[in-house]
Amino acid sequence: MIHTRSLLLLLVVFTLMPTSLLAKKKPNVIIFFADDISARELPIYGSSVWSKPPQGGNTSDPQYRASTPVLDKMATQGVVIKDAWSATICMPARAMMMSGRYAHLHKWWHNKDKGKYTNESGKKESVPVYISSPHTIAHVAKAGGYASIWAGKTQMGGVNQFGFDEGVFTPGGQTQRECLKNKYTDFKIVQKKVNGKRVLINEDTGDEVNYYQQFGWYWKPHVQLMNHPDSKTKFEWWPNTPKSQKEYGLHTYGPDVELDFVFDFMDRKHKQEEPFFVYHTTHLGHDGWDFFSRDINKETRNKWPATPKVKWENNKYTRTHPKITGDNGDYNTHGTISEPGIHSHINYIDYQVWLYMQKLEEMGEDNNTVFIFCADNGTSGYGKNSPAVQKGVHVPMIIYAPCLDMTKEGMQDIVANTADIYSTVAEVMGVQIPDSYEVNGVSLIPYLTTNKKEHRQWVYSYHQDKQLIRGKYVLIDGVGRTYDVTAQPDDLISYPQITDWSKVSENHMNENKKLQKILPRFNVHDTEHGEPKGGFKDVKPLSSNN
Repeated sequence: MIHTRSLLLLLVVFTLMPTSLLAKKKPNVIIFFADDISARELPIYGSSVWSKPPQGGNTSDPQYRASTPVLDKMATQGVVIKDAWSATICMPARAMMMSGRYAHLHKWWHNKDKGKYTNESGKKESVPVYISSPHTIAHVAKAGGYASIWAGKTQMGGVNQFGFDEGVFTPGGQTQRECLKNKYTDFKIVQKKVNGKRVLINEDTGDEVNYYQQFGWYWKPHVQLMNHPDSKTKFEWWPNTPKSQKEYGLHTYGPDVELDFVFDFMDRKHKQEEPFFVYHTTHLGHDGWDFFSRDINKETRNKWPATPKVKWENNKYTRTHPKITGDNGDYNTHGTISEPGIHSHINYIDYQVWLYMQKLEEMGEDNNTVFIFCADNGTSGYGKNSPAVQKGVHVPMIIYAPCLDMTKEGMQDIVANTADIYSTVAEVMGVQIPDSYEVNGVSLIPYLTTNKKEHRQWVYSYHQDKQLIRGKYVLIDGVGRTYDVTAQPDDLISYPQITDWSKVSENHMNENKKLQKILPRFNVHDTEHGEPKGGFKDVKPLSSNN
């Protein structure tokens, strides 16, 4: 029974609460996290240079320029961040997005440089992010009352430990042993012993290749489901039904399969009136073995395999249904797929973003969804794995959110970090991160929805034991050089190096001193590389503000 005084208190609370908050339901959240795409690859950033096929590098040739009418429109109606940073390579970047923290906390310094911890069996092993940083972005969603799905590439083992309700994964997290059990596709680059020597073999052709172990994530893909309601086990290889097995083949494109399962998830949650969180970590942008080409020459083979053909016309996309025939490395694509190149990958991303927008409109959720597009690190062959200037860390970031009543629009001349997305999502979902739990991301909501003119004073990143940091005037890169960043160069990277401090402003000198004082806080690669003394701390549960 509610006492009169308690009832009056509740009435006062609801009376004081803005009517807009009472009326609005929780917004859905979609993060489209692309792979190995520098900001310069998107036309909206206005770079005079971008990447060229087949092996990357620089070009200004318009034929290799991506076309992104949908992302362009979202960037002008929403916001695009001029200088968004991530990490220089996949795993640390994904750890930062998943945790909202830098490497001094999550301990993933580089793909092959992770801190160690003592597991439950008493053995030393690489520390998983869900151990070093147990409040993952999926746990934030769960605390906020959201259903969640993780789709695409993971680059993280133990995917069922991160807190997602469902998953649809293409290679990047599964072990070789798991992928070898997949009977549906022979698009595999695997280790074998030939004449006493370990070599890599393309199972489709039997050719020895100079590459790295890989399981196809684009055409005729490996696809694994997690916790799908129609599956009989927690993890199940797809195709998993007579219909899907009959339809599966050379024309099956991994990014399409991911999106089909994401849309199925969205439909189910919409019908159940549950807000949903989609964490879509596509492979698009990442180079991969082109199983349709038998060219094994490292200098000439296609770095970015072709996608299905798409065309933008009359404010909509059309997609050519792929027709591919052949086997054992001898294939005919019948002119139904694009030319290879990262520009084709970005065009296909734009097509998929258009499909997202169409789906949300069909569901009536187009004005009740926060959509964030970004990437994990710079482009392969240009910025990926580079600590120089900001080549490896400068990524696109677009936020489209009609439900937020944003006060900003278009290109924003600010610095931001992919760790900020974690904090932004937490605020959107109404989830309180305990003060005792260090988070390095800063929510973008105050900047996006008020008259606030600055989001961050500085932005930070890392590359193994190297650190990068920049503010409004100065950038310090991972190889110890300092640059004047007050004016953006045409190619987004050729900032003038500061070698004579007597020739720069007092603002430059003051900011440099400030940035230099910040770096030691995170510079613990050599001293606190792995598990802290006493182990990782227990953390308080997340709580909802709603």
